[in-house]
Amino acid sequence: MQSVGVAVMAGLLIAAVVSGYKNRPAEQECRSLRYMIEDREERLYLTEIELTQLLRAKDLYPVNRVVAPTTLHQIEKTIAQHPMVRTAQCYITPRGEMKIRITQRIPLLRVQTPIEVYFIDTDRRVMAYRESVRDKVPVVTGNVGVTQASNSLADFALWLQKNDYWRPRIHHLQVQNPQMVYLYLSDQHSVISVQRVVLGSMRGYEAKLNKLRVFLEDGKEALKDKQYREIDLRFKGQVVGRN
Repeated sequence: MQSVGVAVMAGLLIAAVVSGYKNRPAEQECRSLRYMIEDREERLYLTEIELTQLLRAKDLYPVNRVVAPTTLHQIEKTIAQHPMVRTAQCYITPRGEMKIRITQRIPLLRVQTPIEVYFIDTDRRVMAYRESVRDKVPVVTGNVGVTQASNSLADFALWLQKNDYWRPRIHHLQVQNPQMVYLYLSDQHSVISVQRVVLGSMRGYEAKLNKLRVFLEDGKEALKDKQYREIDLRFKGQVVGRN
């Protein structure tokens, strides 16, 4: 008998939800608009003014207009096309306030070639370069293409983010070709004076840098007055310094 009562209550609840959904207005007047940009205090790559201009350009600015569900979808799609936007979600409250929740794209590394400058974001997609993007990320220069930047170099940047030892020490990668990558260390955190580190290919970079860390820490006193033109990590079990 108890199970029958539970089933009846569940049926009534479902009916109420369905009824409420059916009774929702297909269209609703928008009285105000609020942009809710995630992490805006930490980073703000876009302005509310340009978002409004974007909506006006598409004749989608909603304030003082009756908005249909299809229009909400169009607004979401338009905002999501902004080069600094990762996701956009749009809805209207019962009081007629439209809220647009926005997450921003986050840069992972900056790529500078002789012909273009761009970011690779945390989704491994190309992200347009903007002066307003102030995140400190590794810089990649040289002969590098989007495929390499969004794969092996993005892998490296993600690893670097989580490595407390190397993150403040490595700030620049130079790509001569996929088999010859150079690293440049920050003078502030280096125990020796070295112009560059020869990594070779990106294959096995973690083991190579662990090897270099042991070399630097174990020989800290002996190395502090040394100056090298480069340190080569390409050889198994060896760290080769060249003057």
